[in-house]
Amino acid sequence: MRTSIPELIKDIGRELIGAGHRAYLVGGCVRDLILKREPKDWDVATDAKPDEIQKIFPESAYENQFGTVGIKTESEEPGLRVVEVTTFRLEGKYTDKRHPDEVKFARTVKEDLARRDFTFNALALDLDSEDGEIIDPFGGEKDLNNGVVRTVGSPAERLSEDALRLMRAVRFAVELDFEIDPNTRRAIEKLSPSLGAISKERVRDELVKIIETRRATAGIILLEELGLLEHVLPELREGLGVGQNKHHIYSVFEHNVKALDYTASKNYPFHVRMASLLHDVGKPKTKRGEGSNSTFYSHEYVGAKMTAKALDRLRFPKDFTEKVSHLVRYHLFYYNVGEVTEAGVRRFLARVGPENVEDLLKVREADRIGSGVPKAFPYKLRHLLFMIEKVKKDPISPKMLKVNGGDVMKVLGIEPGPKIGWILAVLLEDVLDDPKKNEAAYLEDKIRDLGAMSDSGLKKLAERATEIKDEFESGAEEEMKKKYYVK
Repeated sequence: MRTSIPELIKDIGRELIGAGHRAYLVGGCVRDLILKREPKDWDVATDAKPDEIQKIFPESAYENQFGTVGIKTESEEPGLRVVEVTTFRLEGKYTDKRHPDEVKFARTVKEDLARRDFTFNALALDLDSEDGEIIDPFGGEKDLNNGVVRTVGSPAERLSEDALRLMRAVRFAVELDFEIDPNTRRAIEKLSPSLGAISKERVRDELVKIIETRRATAGIILLEELGLLEHVLPELREGLGVGQNKHHIYSVFEHNVKALDYTASKNYPFHVRMASLLHDVGKPKTKRGEGSNSTFYSHEYVGAKMTAKALDRLRFPKDFTEKVSHLVRYHLFYYNVGEVTEAGVRRFLARVGPENVEDLLKVREADRIGSGVPKAFPYKLRHLLFMIEKVKKDPISPKMLKVNGGDVMKVLGIEPGPKIGWILAVLLEDVLDDPKKNEAAYLEDKIRDLGAMSDSGLKKLAERATEIKDEFESGAEEEMKKKYYVK
């Protein structure tokens, strides 16, 4: 096993041992080595105190109270640029269920391992051993071999120390395809409300890791089974047991997690996975009627708002929240070959943004598969891509017009003001309908005509231009009315 350890890590061990100290690899890197997985980072534990570590490694930093010294290296590998070397330590009580009240240095590696969360993370590899002796006081190797997530010591005590461990148990279960030990599982169920004491940022980070795994759907279902989902994404739970209409064979919750499963199977980006998981989150609030003819009008609007609120609560970055909410808002677009014109495709691109089309189609794929439809990408979606390719060079935003705000002010001899925006909105609508009109001479004549209108009349015309219903959406509404005999 030592041959799998980078030479740089071995050198750090040799330096510590040469100075008369003990040195061990600990935690996740040992677990991954046993599982023959590539460790993401390398952690070393030692009996040397922080000041002693810094004397041995001058290129290091110690800026915490946990005995962890960061040793800077010249490695180009992200996981080796800074190697953490930590003094053996003991931890006091966790009054706030997040941080130990006090940290004391321990004498032996076994004392250090006793404070860790799960048995397979309470493993150490002796760097002073020729064959890489494994220190395993809590049966971590056995649990790795049997595929079990089990706490070190009493589940209730260990999970009470840091409530984030409730989610970490789920994350390890789906990452490693393990089962959670029954006693550990019962303790998680009992302690699930304590997850509310954890900062939203830490909860978010564990959720991201769960959704980024291939078994993301199993992770969401396990969070629900253990009583944790209501403290993470309560909006998603509203779909539990909510039946749909004759176009769906699954409940809203089942449909959403199956959509997520498809994106995970395709290894789609995280924002697409999240949008697929939440794409129909607005359905329970918009459901009208029961049985095969129930409806969910405007669920995409409601869902987008719910998505934004949920992601804001979990402290996701603003640009991520906006992207995912945008995909949820526009996932229900309508397209049938021969029914939507080129102008309709241009308006669609203007509304959703060309940069979002690929992701939007991936969410649509997930929506279809999550509904039990066998084919993810039918002919009409391929035809939509053809139409997009056909019109992609046409103007779809004010920036693509052959005139700009400065031209409007020059032609009309006016100062900056809202009138300029109104005129550009009308011009864009004209050009969306017919790209051949995107010529400076034509647009300048149009500017003169619009400039002669009253401000109130021009404003109404601009509002009308920006509110012209997208053909995709109006088509979808008409289709639904036909299906459900609604006028």
